[in-house]
Amino acid sequence: MQNCLSHLELEFTEQSQNPEPQNPGPHNTEAQNLEPSDALCLSDNVCFALYSASNALVRAYRPLLEAYELTFPQYLVMQTLWRQNGCSQTQLSMATKLDMGTLTPIVKRLEVKGLITRLACVEDERKKLITLTAQGEAIKHEALALKQTLLNKVQMDAEALDLLRRQCLALIEDLQS
Repeated sequence: MQNCLSHLELEFTEQSQNPEPQNPGPHNTEAQNLEPSDALCLSDNVCFALYSASNALVRAYRPLLEAYELTFPQYLVMQTLWRQNGCSQTQLSMATKLDMGTLTPIVKRLEVKGLITRLACVEDERKKLITLTAQGEAIKHEALALKQTLLNKVQMDAEALDLLRRQCLALIEDLQS
């Protein structure tokens, strides 16, 4: 296990010094040449690296969001509404990548907090239009500044972060197709 972790540290150091993307897909010979024992090493799994990075980001956001009494998923919903106020729950689900079973209680909690309201759509009263309240709109600029606060903690430059973001989005697209 220690060898596995040392490998992770070495790999991370090499990647941070050379952020060039590896060849994706079936032509990636590194992935094809893994020994069975290497495939079992957590540090050699992209899914583990992404999972760990995601958890680290959510944990880093948590104390910043406490001032607004928001969880990270609630913050995602609010960000979506700050960009496009007046969304259906289906649109929010697509934008945040949260399934309806997860999104519904989040929306209800934000409504109880007085940050959003759900109104019946004029075209179809069964559908609800989710809009920001004045209170929800009032915290927009302060809460959006949290992103920069968090970015200031990261040692990656803007170009490397943008590359990482684009690669993650490409991975999502590949896995959903």
